[in-house]
Amino acid sequence: MTIDLSASFKAYDVRGIVGETITAETVRATGAAFVDVLDLAGRTVLVGGDMRPSSPEFADAFAEGATRRGADVLKIGLISTDELYFACGTLQAAGVTFTASHNPAEYNGMKMAQAGAVPVSSETGLYAIRDLAQRYLDEGTVPAAASPGSVTERDVLAGYSAYLRSLVDLSGTRPLKVVVDAGNGMAGLTTPAVLGGAVLESLPLEIVPLYFELDGTFPNHPANPLEPANLVDLQRAVREHGADLGLAFDGDADRCFVVDEQGGAVSPSAVTALVAEREIERACAEGTESPVIIHNLITSRAVPELVTARGGRPVRTRVGHSFIKAVMAQESAVFGGEHSAHYYFKDFFNADTGMLAAMHVLAALGEQDRALSELMRQYDPYAASGEINSTVQDKDAAVRRVAEALAGPDVTVDAMDGTTFSCEAEGWWFNLRPSNTEPFLRLNVEAKDRETMARIRDRVLELVRA
Repeated sequence: MTIDLSASFKAYDVRGIVGETITAETVRATGAAFVDVLDLAGRTVLVGGDMRPSSPEFADAFAEGATRRGADVLKIGLISTDELYFACGTLQAAGVTFTASHNPAEYNGMKMAQAGAVPVSSETGLYAIRDLAQRYLDEGTVPAAASPGSVTERDVLAGYSAYLRSLVDLSGTRPLKVVVDAGNGMAGLTTPAVLGGAVLESLPLEIVPLYFELDGTFPNHPANPLEPANLVDLQRAVREHGADLGLAFDGDADRCFVVDEQGGAVSPSAVTALVAEREIERACAEGTESPVIIHNLITSRAVPELVTARGGRPVRTRVGHSFIKAVMAQESAVFGGEHSAHYYFKDFFNADTGMLAAMHVLAALGEQDRALSELMRQYDPYAASGEINSTVQDKDAAVRRVAEALAGPDVTVDAMDGTTFSCEAEGWWFNLRPSNTEPFLRLNVEAKDRETMARIRDRVLELVRA
């Protein structure tokens, strides 16, 4: 039976169960289709992968398909996802990395980008690649190009590390002790290179490593710092070592979460506000008027308020990296942040990189004498619920119940992404967003204080789950 690729091709990337929905055969066909759809014959295609056991085999299979259709493959080895974006941006070549991000060990997948790190999504060729790869699989063969391509290799870690250091100078900060939980993912390779002395000169940072061994079976905990349970080891280590802060990366190291010196989780919205302030100041110093900062609609209202106060222009978008990256390019934005700890930089090809965001936090902390918990207080003035999922079969009916119960002259409603209800008079807002793939309604609430937040949260959940 031929595998149905629609099971693994998602809107923004490819993710499947190894041996079931993603195999060397499907990857080989995808490599060929990638070259054909993006018209890459005679050009260079970058191929890398993370530490999952199947990534080397899949990288080889993709290279076979791509070279069979006439592309020259440059294998860039073991990489984080933001290393792929760096390589696509600096080498002006399309590429792929094999990763399933924070998914469990039995998964693998592909994240693709065009030259300049422009994302390949369902709207920009991913489904066309899927359909052509499916045809190759159904026909049982990939036709050979008149001139097959070659395969060469290059390591990009040193260049990636130097590039990030050129964007944020940490050489003059006060000494900091930093616990880093790599979760057995790719940050175990990139952290010593960027923040340590493995590749470049040492910085005034003492790195305390946690789970730096590259192991795609994730023997210690899932590499998904968005789940509070996966931060427990980092929080404990920060307190035990008397560290100034902790950093946690997901499996492919494109997202970074921050823990303060007390072990408290720092909101990604607060990190967004801090980095936005620094990027606005830098852009204004370089002569940019009203630098644009992108934030998705679930990010704290503290972000657009700070951006406006600092002379920037906030632009609100839907949730999701393809939307953020598109608006970053359209608006020539200097920075963008999401509640999920994806951080996007104009100077990083409009792509997301958790490491660069972490470097901004380190720089901001190291340039002054306060503890991180005190420093971040100014960026986190509101009470937030975090994302709460409810299993609901009729999502539209649940949203209607909420709308009918909470309607009033002071409540505004918009439908940019799900439904957002706001009441400035009482100092609260919340968003209800349906999952596209599961019977979930996702609730995010923010209010002026914890009492108000809890009251609105509990009332909405009561209505949603009725």
